[in-house]
This record gives sequence, C-alpha cells and structure tokens, in this order.
Amino acid sequence: MEETISSSEITNITEVIIDTINNLLNSLFSSIDNSVYNTLDNLAFIDNDILHDSIFEKFFGYHSNVSLLVIANSLLVAVCLYYCFKLIYSHFSGISIEKPYQFIFKLLIFAIFVNCSFYIGEFFIYFTSLISSLIREIGQSILNTNISFSALIENVNSVITIDASNINVFSFDGILKSIISFSFVSLLFTYSLRYIMIKVLILLMPFAFLTLINSSSSWFFKAWLKVFLSLLFIQPFISLILLIVFALDFSSSDITSKLLCIGSLYALIRANSYVQSFIGGISTDVSQNFKIMKGQIK
Repeated sequence: MEETISSSEITNITEVIIDTINNLLNSLFSSIDNSVYNTLDNLAFIDNDILHDSIFEKFFGYHSNVSLLVIANSLLVAVCLYYCFKLIYSHFSGISIEKPYQFIFKLLIFAIFVNCSFYIGEFFIYFTSLISSLIREIGQSILNTNISFSALIENVNSVITIDASNINVFSFDGILKSIISFSFVSLLFTYSLRYIMIKVLILLMPFAFLTLINSSSSWFFKAWLKVFLSLLFIQPFISLILLIVFALDFSSSDITSKLLCIGSLYALIRANSYVQSFIGGISTDVSQNFKIMKGQIK
C-alpha cells in the first residue's frame, strides 16, 4: 500500500525549510553587520592616504629611471620634435601653424603640470576630503551624532527591530532587513569601484595634461577631467545625503520610518547616477554595469 504524507508532516517539513533559510540568512546578515559598515567608511570617505602607498608612489618615482613621469617627459620630447618637423614642413607647404613662442610657452606650462601631476591630484583629493569632513562635522555638531555608515546601521537597526535569534525573513521586517543588508553590499562594491577608478585616473593625470599641448588631442583631457571630478564630487554628495538621513526622525518604528530607511539607502546607491546627471562622468553603479555586461553577452 502506498504511504500518504499527512498534513502535519507537510507542515513540519515546511517549518524545517523555513527555519533553515532563516538560520542561513541570519548568519549572512550577522557577517555583513560585523564586516561591511566600517569598510564602507574607509572606501567612501577617502583622503590623501589613497596616494601614499609604496607601490603607488613608485609609479610617480621622481628619482627613478622607470616611472610614468619618465614616459610622459619622453612624450614631451616627442611632441617637441613633431612640432619642429611640422614647422619646417609649413615653410614649404604654406600651412599656417601656431607661432614658436606660443608653442614653447604652452610646452613649458604643461611640462610643469605633467611633472607636478601627483601633487595636483593630491590637492584635489585633499580639497574634496576637506569639504566632506566639514559637512560631516557640521552635522555632528548639530545632530550630536557621528555622520558615518557605521552609525547609520545603528539607526537602521533601531527602526527595523528584529530578534537576531529568531529572525523571519518572510515577515515584513525580515524582507526590509534583507533589502538593507544587500543594499549595503551593493554600496560596498560601488565604492570599491570608485576607489580603484580614482587611483587609475591619478595614474593617467600626467598624460591627460600632455594632451593639452595639441588642440586635436585636448578632448582626452576634457573627458578625463569630467570623470575625475565626478568621482571626487560623489564624496561630499554622500556626506550631504547622510546629513539629511541623520536629520530624519527614526525614533519610531512605524512603516513611514522604515520606508525612509529604504529610501535613504537607495539615494546612497544612486548617488553616482545623480552626480553623473549633473556633471557627467562614468557610472560606478555595479548593478547597472552588470546589466550592461549581460546585454553584451547576449
């Protein structure tokens, strides 16, 4: 005779599956809580320390025979030789080119910029960090709280009240907790990409200044500058968003407060897109880049 499974056995199996899922996600959420948030502060709020590591400084080795500056200065010599040949050829072809004194003046100015590019990049990062720190310090003095991601999770947890030992991801608060945790992971990838791209653009800075010598290649500097400034401007923009978020009333655990938490995280995730709409640049939204890659694969 065939055995039939009773409704009580089905209920028990369902409860076991739900408990297993809840335990697994509880471990995941705890891991995120313990590791992600302090890392987010280090990635989002950068300062001059981003440039002062031994490997990165070797790329700008001012006393080295092999560095980016040596390559850039070699290209400066090549550009100078190219102008000399172009000047000689213009006497035979009748093509008008810029005057020698104009070229020499422009060459000297941008040669200084090329060789001081490390310090120029350091100044831009310091200035951005200074504005960001000022915004956060103003918020801290007014709101009497630390404006940071590590403090943000404390406010979020005060609204999304979940018993860590008895979490239920199929409840409304459980779903919100899942969205919040995965939103912070998305922020982690987004700001990691921004961190890397800033260092890459600093490495390209000598060559970006070099392209200004010739008007036909100056478009590269304009594109580089737009991307570089957009990535830096994200930092004070994030500080402003956090300032507004901490100014909100999260004292109650009603649905409005919970939805405001989700909205604030969405604003932080979309910060790069908003800055990109203002001044242009590139996207560091990881989910958007994954969609682009997926579309190219098809």
